[in-house]
Amino acid sequence: MEHSFHAYNSHCSGGVASSLQRLLPLKSMQPGHNPEPNSSASGTTLPIVVCVGSDLVIGDSLGPLTGSMLAFKTQGLGAYIYGTLQSPITAKEVKYLKDFLRKTHPGRAIIAVDAAVGRVEDIGIVKITSSPLSPGAGANKQLGSFGDATVLGVVAEKSMGNYALFNNTRLRLVHTMADKISEGIATLLHDYSARAYHSYQSAL
Repeated sequence: MEHSFHAYNSHCSGGVASSLQRLLPLKSMQPGHNPEPNSSASGTTLPIVVCVGSDLVIGDSLGPLTGSMLAFKTQGLGAYIYGTLQSPITAKEVKYLKDFLRKTHPGRAIIAVDAAVGRVEDIGIVKITSSPLSPGAGANKQLGSFGDATVLGVVAEKSMGNYALFNNTRLRLVHTMADKISEGIATLLHDYSARAYHSYQSAL
């Protein structure tokens, strides 16, 4: 299943939120059940968000930029967000990350965010899929995959060596996409947290 929205469409962030909501139904804990340390009092089991990329090049910075924006927009929510401008997670670290997530957040749904290359007419498109993320696939690298839902931002045209990804991507486009993606995911997390809280209170 795949949903697509253009980053300059005013409905993009709402589309990201609603698409993820369909792909990742809300999971909540029963009163008194606390499978993880630092779980919120509402008993909600929010999805984990992992943003992959590097801040060394504009085209690949969509992930960490989204992570930083999302961390700001979900302050106080108790959400787990990995991969920010301060602490980026590159594709090469994915094999270690998978083991970390399995041990630290067992059973939690994972939303993966990354930049992608595609057809020239697809530049600026945000794609939400039910497939795991395969970092480095655009560069023909086999680095494994992870995630229950993936958010991809097409930042450049796929070409030999993908030089366009590194050299010809506009910062304005990446910033706009990061803003819309982070807004959509933040909306989802806030909504899930509120719904889980009311459900938890009703069960007491």
